[in-house]
Amino acid sequence: MRERIDEKVSVVSFYSHKKGSFSPYLIYWQNKDYMVGELGITHTYKHGDSWHHIFEVVDKEKTLAFRLNFDTKELTWTLEVVSDGLTA
Repeated sequence: MRERIDEKVSVVSFYSHKKGSFSPYLIYWQNKDYMVGELGITHTYKHGDSWHHIFEVVDKEKTLAFRLNFDTKELTWTLEVVSDGLTA
């Protein structure tokens, strides 16, 4: 089931100067750590004077998918959507 969350979360991220890439590594949500296993689709958009970087990721156990939003103005991470891959 896909569920809209829209909660601020803690994220450990990683930047590689060799690849020129920035991506989430670990998500802390509801008192639990979720290691990022796979990085899916990413995109960026601008809203007002803030850039938003969207990351679609799957946890290491491949049980949950997350859509994360990194706001470059506020320097915050928001968990927008969680999905377990099942239909309701």
